[in-house]
Amino acid sequence: MATGPREPEVRLGAERLAARNAVTLPRFGLPLDEWIARDWLAINHGDWPRWLAALGRLPERPADAVNHLDQAAVTVTAPSGTPTGLEDVLRALIPWRKGPYDLLGVRIDTEWRSDLKWDRLIDHIQPLAGRRVLDVGCGNGYHLWRMLGAGADAALGIDPTWVFAAQFHAVAQLLDETRAGIVPTPLERFPHRPVFDSVFSMGVLYHRRDPFTHLSELKACLRPGGELILETLVVEGDERTILTPEDRYAGMRNVWFLPSPAVVERWLSRMGFVEPRLVDVSVTTEAEQHRTEWFGDRQSLVDFLDPQEPSLTREGLPAPRRAIFTARRPG
Repeated sequence: MATGPREPEVRLGAERLAARNAVTLPRFGLPLDEWIARDWLAINHGDWPRWLAALGRLPERPADAVNHLDQAAVTVTAPSGTPTGLEDVLRALIPWRKGPYDLLGVRIDTEWRSDLKWDRLIDHIQPLAGRRVLDVGCGNGYHLWRMLGAGADAALGIDPTWVFAAQFHAVAQLLDETRAGIVPTPLERFPHRPVFDSVFSMGVLYHRRDPFTHLSELKACLRPGGELILETLVVEGDERTILTPEDRYAGMRNVWFLPSPAVVERWLSRMGFVEPRLVDVSVTTEAEQHRTEWFGDRQSLVDFLDPQEPSLTREGLPAPRRAIFTARRPG
């Protein structure tokens, strides 16, 4: 725990986080008391006090600020300009992976252009207007804000990475928006209740050793008739094609399998989803995933591709190709 002159900032950050959760999380009608009443000062993570201190140093939202949640960069603008010290506070939360953001004039160029994925899926899913949405593996919550911009009534994200939770709360405070929330936990520890109209799982399935358990847990969170939006790494092939990396895939140790789109559709049907549909397949390029100063001194896509043959990873496997599927829980 931080001590000395930074401690008041740490405590203020924890108070701001707790106050927002107390307003946001009850609206989902789930047993989330652990996250509503949690002692945020007691989190056992070496960087957590530093991130709380950043939340505590965030300036107040200007009275003339306006939000824009329906464009590529999640944006809040104010004629009064950028508050002093805001960029330093947001840089204290590096690495920023999902975005982009434009927060009171501070433009955050994130590792992922997450708006490109959004553009690939939004015209193929059931309209989000008035819906209650869950985003599994939400990162810092970029897509939660886009869901609200598309008319969702409320959007909840779950992701176990603590810096992403801190980033989410920083953005939420600057937006002064309480219709979205985040629970920093894996899906297996999240209460599975059929209360969501739409459930998103994007970039998670290939990290799970058991894909069927993951699909079952997603289904359990959907109301009857609700829609699943699933995005995952795939390889070309037929209904029998599944690639299992020997060790790493594109530098990642926790990639367990890459199925063909036909295999994913069969998995969805096998787990009781109806009308499984492939709506997009795209090769990941540097235009979508790239190194930036807001990602810090970290490797990104270009570092994991074969420099002589960019259609392959450094391990000699097919370069990242991502597919988006939709399916419904029977009504």
